[in-house]
Amino acid sequence: MAFDPSQLGFPGWLRITHYLNIALIFVMIRSGIQILMDFPRYFFNEHCKPGTEWIKLSKKKIPPDRLWTSSDEATYVSPWLALPGGEHKLGIGRYWHFTVLILWVLNGLTYVTLLFATGNWRRLIPTSWDIFPRAWHTFVTYITFHIPPESEFRPYDPLQQLAYLAVVFILVPLFVATGLAMSPAVAAQFPWYPRLFRGRQTARSLHFIFLVLLLLFIVIHISLVIIVRFRDNIDHMVLGREDYLEGTALAIAAVALGIVVAAHVAITRWSRRNPRSVQRFTSLLVDPMMQVLSYLKSRQHYQKQLVSPYFWVNGYPPTMQEWHALAQGNFSEYALEVNGLVEEPLWLTIEDLRSMPHTTQITKHVCIQGWSGIAEWSGVPLCEVLQRCRPLPNAKYVVFHSYQEGDFGGEYYESLEMREAHYPQTILAYEMNGETLPLQHGAPLRLRMESKLGFKMVKWIRSIEITENFWGIGDGYGGYREDRQFHDRGAAI
Repeated sequence: MAFDPSQLGFPGWLRITHYLNIALIFVMIRSGIQILMDFPRYFFNEHCKPGTEWIKLSKKKIPPDRLWTSSDEATYVSPWLALPGGEHKLGIGRYWHFTVLILWVLNGLTYVTLLFATGNWRRLIPTSWDIFPRAWHTFVTYITFHIPPESEFRPYDPLQQLAYLAVVFILVPLFVATGLAMSPAVAAQFPWYPRLFRGRQTARSLHFIFLVLLLLFIVIHISLVIIVRFRDNIDHMVLGREDYLEGTALAIAAVALGIVVAAHVAITRWSRRNPRSVQRFTSLLVDPMMQVLSYLKSRQHYQKQLVSPYFWVNGYPPTMQEWHALAQGNFSEYALEVNGLVEEPLWLTIEDLRSMPHTTQITKHVCIQGWSGIAEWSGVPLCEVLQRCRPLPNAKYVVFHSYQEGDFGGEYYESLEMREAHYPQTILAYEMNGETLPLQHGAPLRLRMESKLGFKMVKWIRSIEITENFWGIGDGYGGYREDRQFHDRGAAI
């Protein structure tokens, strides 16, 4: 006898994973909107030159008479739509997004595993080519405002089956795949991977398009659940069978939906009122993932003809009088101080740095906001400086102090693990695209660490401190953005 999927019913594991999917996916969508709107321009090229985007979701315009940074592009989003909502709330949005992503993927893997382990794969994967003409007939039925006969739902009608198949086995994997293509750590270690999607920016645009498709699917899915056999749908989704106690399934569904809504309200308020505790809580899942990615080393070697014609500025130059005085003298009086847990403290002028072994690399800069740009950087490998200062055995971190003041006041600083400081493409750059490093891009000296997001690459470096930990620096989270904007310290995706 042929296998009849109508006899499969809706087992408990399927109903539980379906409910968890509902609970998780809207958190991921809302936090994703927060991330996307921090730089609401989308490109199919890697250079992100204004005017070349295929869509822009902001009314902001670049003024012709003053410096405009990528941070100025961030757009306010209502907390009714995004998580946590607001402007420049990227850090908490990312923490929620990656935390829920991990849980969502685990839930999805559980669903797919049980789908095949129990034989329920037949409810999604067609076993006959006649599914396509039948699905077309079902589409015509819906589009002409009719409802297919009950016999078509075994347990899904043919169009439902193909739609669920596409979402579970095509759209969701592409979501994850394009997300990984946006990771600077993954792209740096495996440069071929983003090229599968024609580059990082195309992957980001596809990620956005997939979001739109997912939202469209959700709207249509919920609409059909309500319009077509609503009572039967609720009975099966909640109880897995016909509701013999009329109204029980609907009541349970209403309570379950209320819990999801209440949870969204609660985490939104929590995120806005006490972001530090959210950072600590969500970091329990996110930070280990970032730590794994931090072991990926950059192997980028772009061709010179691929250097971007436009490279966004992020962060306004320092207002400190000391820096301005140095800039007026072309930094001839500049000296990089290297101190802390070292055997030999150093004071290195630009000429000292230029006399040391140097390297040139053409790499892709990836900003946490979403834009990217390719540039040629020349400078001294950081390991050369460390070799001269000879860190003590208990030294674990390299902290970079900047002349720049952060957006919320106080000194800008960031840190790297000692291991990361020795990566081949971790350099102190004093040239960009064959010329002296421009003022707006970090002169006289900036960090390049190509498997990290841009905010880790400190510009306008004033000094380097070798430490055992960073608890006593700033607010003690390893960097200015981690302290004040609740970014993750790993910065690998």
